[in-house]
Amino acid sequence: MIWDTHAHLDDLVYTEDFQEVVARLLSAGISRVTNVGYDLSSSERSVKLAQDYDFIHAAIGIHPHNAEEATDETWAKLLLLAKQPKVLAWGEIGLDYYRDLSPRLIQKEVFVQQISLANEAGLPIVIHNRDAHQDVLEIIKAHPPKYGGVFHCYSGSWEMAKIVLNLGFYLSFAGPVTYKNARHTVEVAAQAPLDRILVETDSPYLTPEPRRGKRNEPLYVREVVKKLAEIKNLSFEDIASQTMRNAEIIFRRAE
Repeated sequence: MIWDTHAHLDDLVYTEDFQEVVARLLSAGISRVTNVGYDLSSSERSVKLAQDYDFIHAAIGIHPHNAEEATDETWAKLLLLAKQPKVLAWGEIGLDYYRDLSPRLIQKEVFVQQISLANEAGLPIVIHNRDAHQDVLEIIKAHPPKYGGVFHCYSGSWEMAKIVLNLGFYLSFAGPVTYKNARHTVEVAAQAPLDRILVETDSPYLTPEPRRGKRNEPLYVREVVKKLAEIKNLSFEDIASQTMRNAEIIFRRAE
């Protein structure tokens, strides 16, 4: 049994074959998927999917790309969504200095605001961090999440990983760990404690080898598990069962 801890099955690219995607993942032993919001609408869609499908859970939040859109009404609606029993996390939230689609100051303000809201809601956070390592570290040190969190699709160094692990975070690995140029990510995966790693797809993005360049889907989280098993010299089953246990610990409501 495998838990794809970060996917976007509400994306329009799945409109025509959603049921086939579901059938493929279930037949391949993907027993849980966390559908992750990036704005209010996608958060609402995530909750609806979780209500409609037993194996889907939801995360809600405002992505740094959408930080400029957030209002007091947004926060009020998200807090209501957070009360739904299948909402397991607040995310994805954080900073993105690669595309800079919202001003950096606003990104930081919204990140801090959402950590506070997650604490109020009793949820762990899911962090999106792209080219913003130092600012992300400063914020989570100054505003620690009470219920822990996950660095989604971890992209930092091992030195940074040691810091965030010491702060109680989990590291989630996605398709990029399978890429030929993923030396730093492989190094982190090799050294990260087995009880602090998760697996994900970030579907429909970041498709792993050997399917890179095509649409991703939760089925392909198996390639991430396979690569981690190779890196850590363990069996596929060992990685699958351990990452499932880890997800159950951080996403407490799923127990």
